[in-house]
Amino acid sequence: MGKIPAAIGPYSVYREVGDLVFVSGQLPVDGMTGEFPSDKFEDQIKQVMENMALILNEVGASFDQVVKTTCFLKDLNDFAVFNEVYGSYFGTEFPARSAFQVAKLPKDALVEIEFIIDKKA
Repeated sequence: MGKIPAAIGPYSVYREVGDLVFVSGQLPVDGMTGEFPSDKFEDQIKQVMENMALILNEVGASFDQVVKTTCFLKDLNDFAVFNEVYGSYFGTEFPARSAFQVAKLPKDALVEIEFIIDKKA
């Protein structure tokens, strides 16, 4: 299994408050190399989702317990690919979600996702 990427600034990767876990935005950084897997959107969204899986595993939760995501895309033209990859990680019940096109993301990433986990869900 991979390694959760370290925070790239003065913030926590996640914070647990009671049964809730607030996870900072996950970039497509491979925790083992510190690099993006490639400059292709599909590879980057897959890496973000794998980083989410690592965090979920570490806190003893699953994708079914993700209750809210906020998604940032550099280009909404990638929305169909985003939905296909993102959706493949969840069961039949999806979290609430917001998605935005943004001008720029840290490290010039193409996608970033922050999320909230309810460990009792």
